[in-house]
Amino acid sequence: MNKNERFVKKITLKSVDFSRWYVEIIQKAELADYAPVKGMMVIRPYGYAVWERIQRLVDERIKKTGHSNAYFPLLIPESFLQKEAEHLEGFAPEVAWVTYGGKEELEERLAIRPTSEAIIGTMYAKWIKSWRDLPLLINQWANVVRWEKVTRPFLRTTEFLWQEGHTAHESFEEAQDETLMILSLYKEFVENELAIPVISGKKSGREKFAGALETFAIEAMMSDGKSLQMGTSHNLGQQFSKVFNIRFEDRNQKLQYVWQTSWGVSTRLIGALVMTHGDDSGLKFPPNIAPVQVVIVPISAGNWKETVLPVARDIEKKLEKEGLRVKLDEREEFTPGWKFSEWEMRGVPLRVEIGPKDIEKKQVVVVRRDTGKKENVTLASLNNGAVQVCIARDGYQCPLVVVRVGPHGGVKAHTTGKQWAWRTGAKAWALIKTYGKGA
Repeated sequence: MNKNERFVKKITLKSVDFSRWYVEIIQKAELADYAPVKGMMVIRPYGYAVWERIQRLVDERIKKTGHSNAYFPLLIPESFLQKEAEHLEGFAPEVAWVTYGGKEELEERLAIRPTSEAIIGTMYAKWIKSWRDLPLLINQWANVVRWEKVTRPFLRTTEFLWQEGHTAHESFEEAQDETLMILSLYKEFVENELAIPVISGKKSGREKFAGALETFAIEAMMSDGKSLQMGTSHNLGQQFSKVFNIRFEDRNQKLQYVWQTSWGVSTRLIGALVMTHGDDSGLKFPPNIAPVQVVIVPISAGNWKETVLPVARDIEKKLEKEGLRVKLDEREEFTPGWKFSEWEMRGVPLRVEIGPKDIEKKQVVVVRRDTGKKENVTLASLNNGAVQVCIARDGYQCPLVVVRVGPHGGVKAHTTGKQWAWRTGAKAWALIKTYGKGA
């Protein structure tokens, strides 16, 4: 079986075997692949392009709220983790350890970063001396390793990518404001950019982050009827500052321990995109997050290189000037039909088809990935922003925020203007109340 046949072969139906469908989508759309080490994955270029979009949009929001990026070491001395007993106990089963440097056994084991509270707390103790040093607002983009027993691509892997923010404040109130502000930031990002409605709220004491005073989270109901945690924001209180001796001289010249927060989102968001928007034809990316927003497919018939291709290239340049992310697929080794299937699988929001007959009619065919609707658009209209209007938030992005959960529609989210409305059965409502006040 050649590559062409393998690609266009139907995937497992989403309604038949959700787990298998999910993995097949990720592999066939070339988001990721399994790595030689159990539990790890290789994020392929197309998948990493999605992560880069997430990074950019989240990073912009974080910086607008006064935070700066830094980078802290991957290796953490065991003694640092041992300082906070609850923290160590919570992560101990998942920690990977470095015990040798070359051929020499290390005097102290080094943890491969499962999270960075310990190493960052140590540095904050050096940097913070006065109330004038506060608030200290730092974020880092990094990888972490947690030795998971059961793994699934993007959702739970031994190594994953994330951002983790760590802040220090003068008071509990300031730390709490920070915690809830970041929770709101995550909620806005996921709903507006990923087009996934979420529930935000406080986690139970049993579910909170190890060592935290309080943990808040955003969760979404996936189309298999299960809830997925998509982001967390923790008020650490003074737990870590007392352990790592992070003190400052307050405005009355008295020594006080800082109040801290930590928060993060990860590559799990990509898994949420797949599960929420994907269908039996593949991915279905919201335009705001799609690595490629528009794909142009020339119909290779007759002397298409002399007639069709120049027009297609001209369209590509014009759309790029409008700020759209465009791909012109001029590969000769694949048929137009195969390309249609490939780009549907990859979830590109809009496909522009153009062939010899379209050139004669001075038009193109525009196909939406979300609805499958085809529309003939004149080249003149194309030049006047027809594609831009279709790709805009209200024309494409908002209608994607529709989630059905379970075979009986247990939970359904829909849009009414820009407000999310939740309709649930009794059991679903009880579940939602567990996670917070709702959307």
